[in-house]
Amino acid sequence: MTIKNLPNEAETCPAQALLKLLAGKWKPEIFRLAVTAPVRFNSLLRQIPGANKQSLAVALRELEEAGLLEKVVVKEKPLHVEHYLTPKGQALIPVFQQLEGLA
Repeated sequence: MTIKNLPNEAETCPAQALLKLLAGKWKPEIFRLAVTAPVRFNSLLRQIPGANKQSLAVALRELEEAGLLEKVVVKEKPLHVEHYLTPKGQALIPVFQQLEGLA
């Protein structure tokens, strides 16, 4: 039996796009932490064992580009950046909760 290569992305399973969106070294962990509260870069470095600055920055940027996280500069002293779940990201919370229930 052979598997055909699909000519375009529109013909693939809808869940595949979601899985690609959240695939990555630290993305699921970042998402899980952002569910409970806004996340900050240095806090993520402390909370995710083995994370490094470069891979964490890439994962945050990709989650922002996907529209799941929003980066907000807080202009209080000390000046800092927080990442919040967007409405699109919040809509995925029940999906994650169901997946956690299966484990």
